[in-house]
Amino acid sequence: MEEIKKTTLSLPTVVPAVAIRDVVMFPGMNLPLSVDRKKSVAAVDLALHTPERYILAVSQKDADMDEPRAQDIYHFGVIAQITQSLQMPDGSMKIFLQGLVRARVNKLEMNTAANAWFANVEYIEEEDDNSPVVQALMRQVLDEFDHYARISHRIAVEGVSFLRQINDPSKLADTIASNMVVKTSQRQEILEAVHIKDRLEKILKLITSEVEILGLEEKIHSKVRAQMEKNQKEYYLNEQMKAIQKELSQKDDFQKELDAMRAKIKKNGLPPHAKEAAEKEIERLAKMAPFSPEATVSRTYLDWLLDMPWNKTTEDILDLKKAKQILDEDHFGLEKPKTRILEYLAVSKLTNGLRGPVLCFAGAPGVGKTSLAKSIARAVGRKFVRMSLGGVRDESEIRGHRRTYIGSMPGRIIQGLSKAKSSNPVFLLDEIDKMGSDWRGDPAAALLELLDPEQNKEFTDHFLDVPFDVSKVMFITTANSLSGIPTTLRDRLEIIDFDGYTEYEKHDIVKNYLLPKQLKAHGLKPGQVEIEHDAVAQLMREYVREAGVRNLDREIGSLCRKAAKMVVEGKKKVVVTKENLHDFLGVPRYANFATEENGVGIATGLAWTSVGGETLSIEATKLPGKGQLILTGMLGNVMKESVRAALTYARSRGYGGKVDFDKTDFHIHFPEGAVPKDGPSAGSVITTALTSLLTGLPVKKRLAMTGEVTITGRVLPVGGIKEKFLAAYREGVKTILYPHTNAKDVSEIPERVRKDLTLIPVKHMDEVLPLALEGWKEFAAKLTKTQKPKTAKKAVKKAVKKAAVKKSAPKKAAKKPAKKVTKKAAKKKTAKRK
Repeated sequence: MEEIKKTTLSLPTVVPAVAIRDVVMFPGMNLPLSVDRKKSVAAVDLALHTPERYILAVSQKDADMDEPRAQDIYHFGVIAQITQSLQMPDGSMKIFLQGLVRARVNKLEMNTAANAWFANVEYIEEEDDNSPVVQALMRQVLDEFDHYARISHRIAVEGVSFLRQINDPSKLADTIASNMVVKTSQRQEILEAVHIKDRLEKILKLITSEVEILGLEEKIHSKVRAQMEKNQKEYYLNEQMKAIQKELSQKDDFQKELDAMRAKIKKNGLPPHAKEAAEKEIERLAKMAPFSPEATVSRTYLDWLLDMPWNKTTEDILDLKKAKQILDEDHFGLEKPKTRILEYLAVSKLTNGLRGPVLCFAGAPGVGKTSLAKSIARAVGRKFVRMSLGGVRDESEIRGHRRTYIGSMPGRIIQGLSKAKSSNPVFLLDEIDKMGSDWRGDPAAALLELLDPEQNKEFTDHFLDVPFDVSKVMFITTANSLSGIPTTLRDRLEIIDFDGYTEYEKHDIVKNYLLPKQLKAHGLKPGQVEIEHDAVAQLMREYVREAGVRNLDREIGSLCRKAAKMVVEGKKKVVVTKENLHDFLGVPRYANFATEENGVGIATGLAWTSVGGETLSIEATKLPGKGQLILTGMLGNVMKESVRAALTYARSRGYGGKVDFDKTDFHIHFPEGAVPKDGPSAGSVITTALTSLLTGLPVKKRLAMTGEVTITGRVLPVGGIKEKFLAAYREGVKTILYPHTNAKDVSEIPERVRKDLTLIPVKHMDEVLPLALEGWKEFAAKLTKTQKPKTAKKAVKKAVKKAAVKKSAPKKAAKKPAKKVTKKAAKKKTAKRK
């Protein structure tokens, strides 16, 4: 050990380090090593440029890790000397290491300049120990290692005789440890055993354990060999039988297929009713000819039945904060649906299980219904399945085909669950309002069982013909209009309205979502394109009018394409302003007419459509004729009735003045005649337009209204208030008249929009007309003046008559019979005269 001590004193304390896999190096050990990692190659290169060529060889804990960190490497290794090295063409190196002494790593860090590990080491100086205990351990280790070498067949027995010539216990222990086939962690424990006595004891314990394991392996091998000899005859006969079957009826592959199906039944853990159906079908299939058409149908059925996720589910992520974060990352606004999903997760967390809700996202296109469903699946940690119902007319699309012909398949519900490999995915039924029905059945009726929480625990597909539990599935449906959903199906849905985005919300969406997405899609960097706030506002008013943001996204993409062309041509930064927006997008598609065109016989109403709110301009005029009412603009029956009710109300109030209605035709026109229009909510605006025509008073500018009107002038509530108000705000309307019973809906309007609008609730047309028509006060005064004398005379006569009746009431009662007789007599006299 004196030589080692001297050598230790001359070794450096800071050396390059190389991490090695699947092997632990010991002092005195020669190790050929292939180095291909850049860090290791750099460390070897640094060591080769030193006179001594010293390097620290340490083992990494996980051999599969390509880029280990400091904590992934053992902090105990061996200082080795590179005796040979060879540079390979691919940049790797072949080196030959000779282990010198143990070293404890005090600090292991990466040198960024050299891109190599460097270790600050402390050397272990061993003490001589030739005590009788150590000598006895040496002999016992040699004996056990000899036994290990004989039964393992991995080590040459001749090498054991060489080991007996080693007198140094430390060298003996390291040599034996380096030749044993054991785990890396076990070798590392021996390397870290500094004291020779502890090291020999660890080696002895390890060899003894390995000898016992090898002995057990030998016993097991003997038993298996005996069993094989016993079953050899049976195996030989079975092989002969299979060969005979193959020659006679080609059933060996078919039998394997049946065996595989039986094994799959046991593995997949089918419920009793499905297991019984599968086993019965396999028995039927076994009796069929392998290539018959019936066998093909039977195989297909079994494949679907066995591949269904009967007991496979994904675990829900019930972290409300994380779910809210994911939903907010993917979508701006949409507070109602987000809150509903968080409520579902909260209840699931408290109850440890909840039947999947059936939500219906109803709203205009482009407001984020489908994409929110994907985000919900990501937030709750479930698989996502989407099925589009637009244009579906065949009931078998939902329930599947019966197994009566080749090519029959299960319905798309079962197909989606099989594809998801989970019985509790988020299942999106898209465009549920666009289903149809014909002679092939009614798909909406087929959805009743699927979406009913009381029935879908045993949903039966015609193809599978066994109940499948879909109650754990979270069904989400989408629709643009609820009118297209049958009443019975709608009753099973929890409706969540997706209102259109306000202009302010669209500004935030453009800034935080659409513009970064389009910049990335067009290869532009964030600073290369800037769209000013006013330019976005003008873009939304003149080029895009929608409740959602789909067309807005397309226009932003168009701007990015033109900006990309300018950047390629050499411009460093493109700024889109209000002034140059037309240069990018061309002539505006829409003009702001709703706020400026009101006049005599022209009024602006508000309408709800499946794509959001719209303003509706109504024009009325009169001309000589025969008292006809002419309606144009592709109107429905309800709107035609609203026009007749409005005309009746205006005539009953005397607003026509000297107009001869029997010789005057009235023409009511609704612009955009190619677009169908119907609904009662235009009653107030039609009445206002007709009254304006009859009185000659113009309708105030920047004013719009909505509400159903009766023939007596009452203003009744209507729907779609939020969408209508947002459309009015978009068109620049400043004042809106709406039914007072819709006041509860005003709270849904964003505060920023309400501040810019004057919202006036009304109960009767007597309140609407003074607010809507200019000069109404003077007209009402004249109208009252012309009607006042007649009204006063009637009132005086009525009062006098009433007073006379009261004064003479007793006398009249007494003379009543006489008067009757007198009248009869007078009548008789008159008759005689005639």
